[in-house]
Amino acid sequence: MRRLILDHALLAHGWARNVGLDVEDGTIVAVRPEAAAEGRERVVGIALPGLPNLHSHTFQRGMAGLAETRGPEGDSFWTWRQVMYRFLGSLTPDDVEAIAAFTMMEMLEGGFTSLAEFHYLHHDADGRPYADIAELSHRIAAAAQETGMGLTLLPVFYAQGGFGGVAPTEGQRRFINDVESYARLVEGARKAVAGLDDAVVGIAPHSLRAVTPESFRDVVAMAGEGPIHIHIAEQVKEVEDCLAWSGQRPVTWLLDHAPVDRRWCLIHATHLDGREVRGIADSNAVAGLCPITEANLGDGIFDGVDYLRAGGRFGVGSDSNIEISAPGELKLFEYSQRLKHRARNVLAEHEGQSTGRSLYEKALSGGAKALGRKVGGIDVGQRADLVVLDASHPDLCAVSSDRWIDSYVFVSGKAAIDTVFVAGKPVVRSGRHVHREAIRARYERAMARILA
Repeated sequence: MRRLILDHALLAHGWARNVGLDVEDGTIVAVRPEAAAEGRERVVGIALPGLPNLHSHTFQRGMAGLAETRGPEGDSFWTWRQVMYRFLGSLTPDDVEAIAAFTMMEMLEGGFTSLAEFHYLHHDADGRPYADIAELSHRIAAAAQETGMGLTLLPVFYAQGGFGGVAPTEGQRRFINDVESYARLVEGARKAVAGLDDAVVGIAPHSLRAVTPESFRDVVAMAGEGPIHIHIAEQVKEVEDCLAWSGQRPVTWLLDHAPVDRRWCLIHATHLDGREVRGIADSNAVAGLCPITEANLGDGIFDGVDYLRAGGRFGVGSDSNIEISAPGELKLFEYSQRLKHRARNVLAEHEGQSTGRSLYEKALSGGAKALGRKVGGIDVGQRADLVVLDASHPDLCAVSSDRWIDSYVFVSGKAAIDTVFVAGKPVVRSGRHVHREAIRARYERAMARILA
């Protein structure tokens, strides 16, 4: 039993002081506002529930900055993808683990305490499966173990190079499985995370362009009650290609052909029509938004206003990890809506509501649902995942309650983070991961070799 007392904490019913927290096996078993401090470990600062990161490809952190040189033609997601294929061509299992650990460390320092890793790098550089088909899943699990990151592992099914069963390209050879080998991969992923505390394995068909309707159906059937994530409607070209193939837009096709419900997370969903906005909201699925990556890739702007008005749920992720910041993702989501609608405080729902708190609480709820884990609140039965802000930070010291979150999201960002707990254990102190030096050194050695 770990017995904490939090100076200030955001609970389900609002702000509270001197919150006694009893944690057993990583789970909160008691919450007592205005508790006596005697016999408890004091946690100084402003405690928020740790934010779930519902979408990441950790290996892409290693290529951050490598695709920022203008090419001979109009640069786009599709030209960025070629840079990505070249980068991953030489990655070894040790590289994958080193990059994943560094990325998870930065996520924890940046306010994310649990992760849905959309893991599609499976095979060796020649496209041949490793002796253990889940070798690289084991490496992701090892990185989570080292850093303390709460993990939902999503082995990705990727079989085609485009709509209509187009053959995969050479750059995609490290991703490719058929249904039978994917089933073995999923089983291997479950073994890989067996030693982790409270880990979850889900199912992830990469996208409609990477599957056939038949293989898509077979893969979705493997999910049971677990989470199902899919990239969808990220790019205009993807929408146009799906229309040419099926006569339907991607989200329309998905809603008509799959049992989309609370288990599903639709990643990006950038380009929607009105029927699709309402359809996702009505399905109880979660929209997985990655505003920093979507801006970096030039994807477009999600229809946040109409989606939230329809009752839609969302969470945020760091995707390509070009910049890792939980408050930064929330800020850019709001700012994208301000630019689109030429207004302010667009995603707050009513007069007097804190925009920062509204964004944060919605992303907590949607992210927890997407990860299939009991995270997202400081409450009995939840994992004890906490992000503790420095109350003496210049942007926080003269305000209180909801103004703390507004300042965290829109002003100080991750610089205000002091301590982070995952499952009741401190993994970040004074803004730095407890194993930062060793993790950074291994990452730097890997990157020096890869980019030599």
